[in-house]
Amino acid sequence: MELYGERGFEQTTVAGIAERAGLTERTFFRYFTDKREVLFWGASLLQELLVNAVEEAPPHSTPMAALIAALQQAADTVFEQRRTYAQRRQALISANPELHERELIKLARLAAALAQVLRGRGVEDPAAGLAAEAGIAVFKIAFERWVTGSDDTTLSQIIAQTAAELSAVAAGPSPPNARSGQRPTPGQTRQGRP
Repeated sequence: MELYGERGFEQTTVAGIAERAGLTERTFFRYFTDKREVLFWGASLLQELLVNAVEEAPPHSTPMAALIAALQQAADTVFEQRRTYAQRRQALISANPELHERELIKLARLAAALAQVLRGRGVEDPAAGLAAEAGIAVFKIAFERWVTGSDDTTLSQIIAQTAAELSAVAAGPSPPNARSGQRPTPGQTRQGRP
């Protein structure tokens, strides 16, 4: 992170990272495929934590409840004490399209793993895939709020708020009629005709 801050992501080399870490390039490549992967080294550990938490959720938990609880557990155990690092890392990712693309790939893999564990809990498709994608969307939006926020609200609290907002949108009333500002009555179309 220091090198990326000093030189910028594009100008930072694997040789420079290895030298700063007191390693050879050969040793670097034992752990990472490239310099981008340094920023995503914890993705497999996060996936393992989330998958295990969803697997261990009480049998009566809904898919979304199991996912949100798992995300909150990860927020408390992995992210909360690393907010400053997370802010620096996210700023770097946001400023570099190739890193942003890599992050989206990692999130897609995470959603696929979570969908698989939901299937193992008896959730059928498309519900398993939808729930996993929705859970990752909640995490992504909550994480962005957390790293850009300036108050002491925890990531776990923001995950809960974001999940509640998603639930309200999914269960909420239909949008108001565009012309009149009124909501259509039952049996009435948007144009005001039955």
